[in-house]
Amino acid sequence: MDDDKNIKLIKPLRKHTLIGWREWVNLPELGIEKIKAKVDTGARTSALHAFSLRPFVENGRNKIRFDIHPLQHDTTHIVTCVADVVDKRYVTDSGGHEEERHVIQTPITIAGQTWSIEITLTERENMLFRMLLGRSALRKRFIVNPARSFVTTKARQK
Repeated sequence: MDDDKNIKLIKPLRKHTLIGWREWVNLPELGIEKIKAKVDTGARTSALHAFSLRPFVENGRNKIRFDIHPLQHDTTHIVTCVADVVDKRYVTDSGGHEEERHVIQTPITIAGQTWSIEITLTERENMLFRMLLGRSALRKRFIVNPARSFVTTKARQK
């Protein structure tokens, strides 16, 4: 009887794509072809390294222009992005510090799948990863194997 319950729980997982604890992702509407993201199931919301945040209003819509260094250890390559601001909220980081952040919504592509996610903008210059991919973005799409890295890019190369 218990074995039947376990089988029923495992079957729905088969439709989910396996990803590793870090993956290359694409943010097409922001003009970011690839950025290394740390898959962080402990974080609810995704976060993106951004600096020189410049909020503005256009046609009655709150927007933000910001710069990003999409590649780790490379501060010479700068991408300027523009996005709609969907919210402004307080976020507590892993060190327990609370910060008010702009929240944008933008499409993301991983493993050939594209969908829209919420991302908070924050200064991550000294962090190893320019992006954290939180559990809200992963929900009902992926299974994370913490022992693997770059699963989706290795799969595309084969």
